[in-house]
Amino acid sequence: MPLPDASGPREATTRLIAHGCWYPSADPAGARVAFICDRGGVPQLWVGPVDGDAPRLLDDGPDPVREVSWSPDGRWIAYTTAPGGGEQKRVLCVRPDGSDRHIMAGAEPGSSAHLGCWAHDGSAVAVTVAVPTEPPPDTTAEPALALVGAGLGRAADRLSEHGHGPMGDAVLLDAARLDTAPYADHGLALPSAPTDREPGIPSPHTTVETLTADAFGDRHPAPAAGFGDGLSAYLVDPDGVTAPVLLATEQDAATLRVCDLSRDGTLALLRRGPRGRREAVVLRITDRVTTCVTPVADGDPWIGAFSPGADTLWLRSDAYREFAVLLAAELDPEGQPRGWSVGASRDDSDLELLRLAHDGRAAVLAWNVRGTSDVEIFDVATPGAAGSTGVTAATGITGTAEPSSGASRATAGTTETPSERSRPVLELPHEVATRVADAGPGRLLLALSGSQRRPGIWWLPGGVTMVRTPWSSADEDAVPPGRPPVRPVHRRLTARDGVPLNGWYYRAPGRNPGEPAPCVVYLHGGPEDQERPVLEPLYHEILGRGVDVFAPDVRGSSGYGRSFVDSDLGEGRFAAIDDVADCAAHAVLSGSADPSRLAVMGRSYGGYLTFASLVWHPELFRTGVAVCGMSDFASFFQGTEPWIAQSAAHKYGHPERDRELLRRLSPMSRIDALRAPLLAVHGEHDTNVPPGESEQFVRAARERGLNAELLTLRDEGHDFLRADNRRLFRRAAADWLERHLTG
Repeated sequence: MPLPDASGPREATTRLIAHGCWYPSADPAGARVAFICDRGGVPQLWVGPVDGDAPRLLDDGPDPVREVSWSPDGRWIAYTTAPGGGEQKRVLCVRPDGSDRHIMAGAEPGSSAHLGCWAHDGSAVAVTVAVPTEPPPDTTAEPALALVGAGLGRAADRLSEHGHGPMGDAVLLDAARLDTAPYADHGLALPSAPTDREPGIPSPHTTVETLTADAFGDRHPAPAAGFGDGLSAYLVDPDGVTAPVLLATEQDAATLRVCDLSRDGTLALLRRGPRGRREAVVLRITDRVTTCVTPVADGDPWIGAFSPGADTLWLRSDAYREFAVLLAAELDPEGQPRGWSVGASRDDSDLELLRLAHDGRAAVLAWNVRGTSDVEIFDVATPGAAGSTGVTAATGITGTAEPSSGASRATAGTTETPSERSRPVLELPHEVATRVADAGPGRLLLALSGSQRRPGIWWLPGGVTMVRTPWSSADEDAVPPGRPPVRPVHRRLTARDGVPLNGWYYRAPGRNPGEPAPCVVYLHGGPEDQERPVLEPLYHEILGRGVDVFAPDVRGSSGYGRSFVDSDLGEGRFAAIDDVADCAAHAVLSGSADPSRLAVMGRSYGGYLTFASLVWHPELFRTGVAVCGMSDFASFFQGTEPWIAQSAAHKYGHPERDRELLRRLSPMSRIDALRAPLLAVHGEHDTNVPPGESEQFVRAARERGLNAELLTLRDEGHDFLRADNRRLFRRAAADWLERHLTG
């Protein structure tokens, strides 16, 4: 049975009834919402009234939209796109009526840009620009020259009304425009190079010592990977009247995002570091002094915010503990922490979303409770909410001066505070909250997903009763008529070494409860992702072919504590591969799955685990489907994006120092053990896991006389974002599993 053609003519774009809406951002009055929606077949930027049914498409271009942010003054909407569906991104701005659309950053070939926060008066938006690291330039050059070639586009270079202009051309900032005088009124200044007595954020050509906390609270230097992008964060005027202001730069950096600016423009909250070693950095803008550095949790990049008076910093942090909590730092007028306290925490649950209301009186907290969400509103305005609960050097986190950096770092435990400031948990109509946005005084917007619905946006106008926005898909439109979505069942099991594991089991409809069924073990990416009980069209397609789906969280997944996330590091990855086999055994021993009709499938890191499971446990699985997976760590590190390599080195091992370990962990090193037929799927523009990872595994399998096929999806990167490609992928994967498990 041949695979479908992925390169032929495309169907005309049609409006999708079963569409998803996500990533809301409201205007200052909370009357209109900018959001991402795929009703046109690709994630695009839309805007609509919160209580009306007439949304408008603002960008009809072919590039998927990834993030959206409405300016506090209501004049602009900033958003990011992924050209060609790949990993490199651009930041654009557009008026709410769709006019004056232009590129803010990421226009230069080879560069990538990331959206940060807005200044609270809407005068500038923070943008991080990533460019491949080059040899250090002449350090005696004028600071203004650092912006040339950084990938910032001229705000004056507007896109045409119906076209996208020369999107692939380099648009460089004219160094002569770097006049810092217009920012004086905002308390901002272009930072000068640090002196021996003026520490601050290092330049792109300075190695940064990053400290991390292990499960026991000890801090130690984390080895730099020695590769990565140079990242520079700027404040950019969307009107193009004033020149960009350089906030911070780092060399060989995995991430650098501006998460918040104080109302008076004197402090910036940055998030930096590779996954597993994220840090919050408080930067005093006027003199570039770093006043505070502390570990924060992975997951949502919006890690926290300043209070309106900048006297308190609220963070989502797992510093020195298993699960992320609401952490508060009382700040002095210079931005130095006076003391730390825990505002809210839960046993065995991570704080995964934190949103501070615009008036600073309340915070919305979303807790991850074994994959589902609990959302509560927390009072942060009560006196003593942060720092005044008796935090001492003996019992609370304290700041200690470090001569090498001039910053304060968290160095001990925290004081717990009562939880009586929390209101009752909101009654969510669906299982998982993916984003929380302010929608005016006393009002909220929540992006929700669930096992019975497509992603949608819900409005909380007051009280605790939520209302679905009219332009979000209705639940009855989630799937075509005739076969409702399957609600999964939570499963608990124990790995061979005693580690507890969890997962969600989807039973194909129409099958008797005691009848063993063909089953595919589906593995998520990350590895730090987590399987959530949300509607997955791929699962719906597979279940319709009479095949069960078991989606476990093997070690390395998030949601179960930091020790579990780190349990697959180094040699522990071999245990994660064994977890896949143990999950398959659980499905069989529970009576759900037929041991002779098992398959394994996964995407990204799950694709790696698929390759690995087929060569480490070839006797278990009849077939496999690997999607965008790594097959050899040496070639992966050579071909991936530098910032991804920076993070991956911490998670998988350093490509030089841990070369032998990575060789033993690579599925290609055991290709001779492969016995099962394999389907590999990859996006042609994937620069996260390059397509060569699938190509070499399929080629090696064919050389050994095995049935192996490769489906390459055009105009896609690491994530499949276009409706026609997603449909093609789902049907090809389901056809393959049906043929090998039920045929």
